[in-house]
Amino acid sequence: MSLQAETSKSGRKFKINHAFLLVLPSFLIVFVFVYIFILYTIGVSLSANWRPATQDFTPNEDLLKVYGSLFSNPRFQADIRNSLIFAALFLLFTVIGGFLLAVMVNNMMRSKAFFRGVFLLPYALSFIVTGVVWRWIFNPEAGVNLLLYYSGVSSIYEGITGSPLKPEWLTSGEVVGDINVLLVQAFPQFEFIQTQLGIPLALIPVVMASSWQLLGFSMAMYLAGLAAIPHEVKEASEVDGASGFRYIRSIAIPMLAPITVTTLVILTHVAFKMFDLIYSMSGSGVGFATDMPGIFVYESMYKALLFNQGAAASIVMLLIVLLIVVPYLVRTNRQRSQED
Repeated sequence: MSLQAETSKSGRKFKINHAFLLVLPSFLIVFVFVYIFILYTIGVSLSANWRPATQDFTPNEDLLKVYGSLFSNPRFQADIRNSLIFAALFLLFTVIGGFLLAVMVNNMMRSKAFFRGVFLLPYALSFIVTGVVWRWIFNPEAGVNLLLYYSGVSSIYEGITGSPLKPEWLTSGEVVGDINVLLVQAFPQFEFIQTQLGIPLALIPVVMASSWQLLGFSMAMYLAGLAAIPHEVKEASEVDGASGFRYIRSIAIPMLAPITVTTLVILTHVAFKMFDLIYSMSGSGVGFATDMPGIFVYESMYKALLFNQGAAASIVMLLIVLLIVVPYLVRTNRQRSQED
């Protein structure tokens, strides 16, 4: 299954395995279309006047000028804030909700397959479709606000507070929990931050829509993990009196820790790359309340024609994702080496 050859100088033998030859085309494709293109994007970000027609890679006199202007840009600062808040809330709702759904569906008998399909169905939809539908739901003149009005909740709220209940949802530019003053007092070097470091209210409906779509994926991951728990462990826990909530807390959750880590890494990657759902649902939002780095890159490169700025923002997004993915890969490789 392998070819052998001898070198004329050293006389040493080397082997070329057929498995290596089979993997080689895929390796070359990944190397060119991932790593070479990453280096190409870095070159564009450092260039002074790169254009698709000229492709001039002459660097700026100040090599990191574009990155400095990028981080001093109030819009990009808002984008980083939105990405971090969106990722945190999205992971909280999706992972916890997926686990609870998995526990409920796993305990069902005849209806397990039906409800598994029901909760997985949103994951099969296009992000564009989800964004458009949820934009209608959170229209201030329709959707949820009509439900609040006809259910009487708005009337009760108006009777208590004296003002009508009519949330602006996606059209709101309000940011709650701003910590800029406290941050600058503690760390004066952060005075360059020109955006409010709080939670944009318009981001909440976006989190709800994206969590609804990815909830089925999280549930499927946990369902697979629950099914992999040996039946002997379940029987032993019942004998010891650890059933119901005690079984979930003391046995299922610890044994599902690898599933939780994998789900968190995958969904974090999805959260930081989210573009189409947000773009179709709210766009940049009022005061960039729902703007994301992906939208910033798209508009910088294809509307403003600032290719080096868009490329620099892409590299920043890549570094943020690597901060999540690389530790996970290192941890996984260590576990495999210890098992071997």
